[in-house]
Amino acid sequence: MKRAIGALLAAVALTGAAHAQAPADGMSLLGRIYQATEKLSYSGIFVYQQGDRVETSRISRIYGPAGELEKIEVLDGPRREILRTRDTIKCYMPESQTIKVERRVDQRAFPAMLPDKFAELVQHYSVSLAEPARIAGYDCESVVLTPRDELRYGYKLWADSVTGMLLRARTFNARGETIDQFSFTQLAIGNVPRERLKPLRSARNWRVEHAPVSPANLAGSGWNLGAELPGFRKIFELSRRLGESRLVNQVVYSDGLAAVSVFIEPLAGRSEAVRPGVSNLGAVNMYTREVANHLVTVVGEAPAASLQRMGNTVEYRRPQ
Repeated sequence: MKRAIGALLAAVALTGAAHAQAPADGMSLLGRIYQATEKLSYSGIFVYQQGDRVETSRISRIYGPAGELEKIEVLDGPRREILRTRDTIKCYMPESQTIKVERRVDQRAFPAMLPDKFAELVQHYSVSLAEPARIAGYDCESVVLTPRDELRYGYKLWADSVTGMLLRARTFNARGETIDQFSFTQLAIGNVPRERLKPLRSARNWRVEHAPVSPANLAGSGWNLGAELPGFRKIFELSRRLGESRLVNQVVYSDGLAAVSVFIEPLAGRSEAVRPGVSNLGAVNMYTREVANHLVTVVGEAPAASLQRMGNTVEYRRPQ
């Protein structure tokens, strides 16, 4: 989601594209949230709740000519620091003195809006403005995206009235129940000292674990993922290696807000038992099944029935 030119063009075009289908002000606020996600520098503390799990984190982000630099320090549970640049993600884990390094392939942040999908959002969501609120000392506007079908969840987003910065997001199911949310409790928008984005601890002698990532072609390998969910389209397709031998393929789909991933990995070499079926944690559901001696796992911010629908279309046919 880090294409500034596309964001600007989308924000200019979205009002006219959606005028006849949704309140222009609601779509305009989405555009402002998108631009703020792209271009603001800020620091603050936010609380994320997923099911019964609550986690508090400190975030600092700098946006400049060279791109973005972001640091998240998890304040609850085991110590973790995550540093993101335009190209890489590094996770520092002091307890094991390990740094996990991975090439960044998905440039989007929540909400995972795609600039060329704005006009299509109103085909799958009803978009409307909601009541204002005051969050972390900021006067906020809010917008509600209510799904038009049972394939996706709904969202309510609160954004700073001046900058468009997203301060709170709530995910809700078909019954209107909150299943996932995050909210800033403290926030400063503007210049952030670069020193704040350095790791807090020296990691000179820590073990470094690289997770190689490369482009993939599942269709060429015999895999058919079947029909996509209406409104969801493929964003990227890659392979990553777990440990020394396990190769896992991943395909990511998005409807412009939610993201769903399909993972395919061989059963050979797995030490843990396979548990087919559905499980969930907050807004994230997971569906698992075996196909051609492989484990197919569909994970995403969508109802379980949607993930099952996608997972049950996965087939394997040996290439001729």
